[in-house]
Amino acid sequence: MAFSKGRCIAVGSLADVAVAVRSAPDALVFAGDGRVVDIDTRGSEAEIRARLAPPARSRGRPNLGVQAREVTLLPRQWDWLSKQPGGASAALRRIVDAARRSPEAENRAAREAAYRFMSAIAGDLHWYEEAIRALFAGDATALAGHMAGWPIDVREHALKLAGAGNQ
Repeated sequence: MAFSKGRCIAVGSLADVAVAVRSAPDALVFAGDGRVVDIDTRGSEAEIRARLAPPARSRGRPNLGVQAREVTLLPRQWDWLSKQPGGASAALRRIVDAARRSPEAENRAAREAAYRFMSAIAGDLHWYEEAIRALFAGDATALAGHMAGWPIDVREHALKLAGAGNQ
């Protein structure tokens, strides 16, 4: 998603957005998690699309990105992990995945995404600091009230990002 002068000017894949913002040098492009994305819009439309195309899938088993790292636990914790189905690594993966799916983790991620977006695009808007305080306090009514005078596209996207974080 791309914004310029408080208006949403492009939505879609990164390649589609990159092509759309070539004529808007002041545009900010955002990922779904509220982070600003720096894209190279040089060249023709075909060159931009080729540069931003997802890599082709190779044959065979996919690389899952497993990383071996050190974990320090007490002996009783290692004992418990070793008794779990699939062993210690599988148990730790299940615990981490369950924690990531928890409502608290989802709310925190939503607030952080809204904060990143608002910091990048709305830092100089009226009532910005109060809106940030309301965001982290989980006060959706105050958040919407403080953003009432903001450009509608910015306000709607910030509220959409914050949605899960303000329930």
